[in-house]
Amino acid sequence: MKLDEFKIGQSFRTKSFKVTKEEIIKFAGEFDPQYMHVNEEKAKEGRFKGIIASGIHTLAISFKLWVEEEKYGEDVIAGTEMNHIKFLKAVFPGDELYTIVKVLEKKQNRSATGILTVLLSTYNDKKEEVFEGELSVLIKQ
Repeated sequence: MKLDEFKIGQSFRTKSFKVTKEEIIKFAGEFDPQYMHVNEEKAKEGRFKGIIASGIHTLAISFKLWVEEEKYGEDVIAGTEMNHIKFLKAVFPGDELYTIVKVLEKKQNRSATGILTVLLSTYNDKKEEVFEGELSVLIKQ
């Protein structure tokens, strides 16, 4: 979709993604190797009583789910910024996540491009919000 096809307030619901313990450990091992993400024994002694996904992993899953909806398609040029990132609730192995994407703002940038800002709100299968963040992209008009 081009910038002009998006409407302020419009929202989309993505498909679901089941988070596994193996994926949590693999992702965190490379990008966020803190004990609560990679060390099952030590994580059991911590606040969450087990392994939890990295917030960065949750953000990446949220973005993946949105991109896979193919609303941007080949009209997207590049991401420009992310704001108001909030990790609201821990994500555990076995959680099924989905994202609600709401169009917040559209700005014409140049004659053929503009900036589209959306709010990504990600929920687990208990309908608890686990992540929220604004994403802006440069996109064709």
